[in-house]
Amino acid sequence: MNETLHFFTDFVNLLYPRVCPCCGQNLFKQENLICTQCLYHIPKTNFHHFNDNPVARQFWGRVNVENATSYYFFYKGSKFQVLIHNMKYRGQKEIGYELGKIFGSELMSSSAYREIDLVVPVPLHVRKQRKRGYNQSEWIARGIAERMEKPIDTRTLYRAIESETQTRKTRYERWKNVENIFKLKTADALKDKHILLVDDVVTTGSTLEACARVLLTIENTKVSIATLAMA
Repeated sequence: MNETLHFFTDFVNLLYPRVCPCCGQNLFKQENLICTQCLYHIPKTNFHHFNDNPVARQFWGRVNVENATSYYFFYKGSKFQVLIHNMKYRGQKEIGYELGKIFGSELMSSSAYREIDLVVPVPLHVRKQRKRGYNQSEWIARGIAERMEKPIDTRTLYRAIESETQTRKTRYERWKNVENIFKLKTADALKDKHILLVDDVVTTGSTLEACARVLLTIENTKVSIATLAMA
């Protein structure tokens, strides 16, 4: 039975070869979605091993988060930018899930993140999510939560106002653009929890700060931040 299944899989791959969305090369059998070569060459930050890092510093004096990290560096024109673009705008949400699983495994190696109780993705407004079909941050969060063996909450925190895109805005304009746009449906599910707040890319941290401020209004709640990349 297994030999038949392998033969059928090989036949399908011959007709519709699996290719890496980063470099376009055919994937080997043991490779899942992204080729080993591309994964190896995406520059990693290793910030999750240090409390004092460039991502954490963005929030100092702004909002009281426990820890903050990004897994990869994001450079314009890089192959990694292609991955992020495909994940956000070309329907390839599985990229977020796959990279989230890898990120989750790394977070488990850091004592700062082992005590997380649950994972919360930065929400999209319902109209934008309906138009795109998914929330890329949620797919990253699902991968992280699976590897960390933690629950995920996608209902409690929501975006009440559909804000403008943050692209080309200054830091102050980004903050004003997201000020007071996030709300809570109920605080009960997150009370007394250490929450890992997840997003795709951090630039100035304004969106994450706005989310964290809302989450920290819940009684006895702590917030840590993890993004797939830092621009």
